[in-house]
Amino acid sequence: MVTRLLLIADTHVPGRARVLPDAVLAAADAADLIVHAGDWVAASVLDELEEHGEVLGVWGNNDGADLRARLPEVARHTIEGVRFAVVHETGAATGRERRMDVAYPDDDVLVFGHSHIPWDTTTPCGLRLLNPGSPTDRRRQPHKTFLTLTVEAGELRDVELVVV
Repeated sequence: MVTRLLLIADTHVPGRARVLPDAVLAAADAADLIVHAGDWVAASVLDELEEHGEVLGVWGNNDGADLRARLPEVARHTIEGVRFAVVHETGAATGRERRMDVAYPDDDVLVFGHSHIPWDTTTPCGLRLLNPGSPTDRRRQPHKTFLTLTVEAGELRDVELVVV
């Protein structure tokens, strides 16, 4: 069985964009699971994504009490035997791999946000770290981005950074 995922973070609606980009909504419709790593800003974004499919999400530092009441700080979900964890913030890039190995020893993939910087590395202990960037606020990055991937037979496949 193949499970298709959309990974997004830092949508910052309505602060950085009025609405989610059409490319994000199309990817949400194509996904079996939508993963959002925090900084939604408006609960309406969660509501909208839930209309497109199942959502696994966490709150971020810019999310208010309404989102914090609906979402955890850390979320976990096992897909096809792959153990995913989702969190908004992981701290500085320097030393991230080693810190995350200690913080998430029982997970296979950690999806995170906060920096708006796309990230795809594997830690010394084998934890895959994925940050989809932001589909609405590129900050100092060349493009607005999100990630898509599939999970099949216990493996991540087709990990693609999509430019909005």
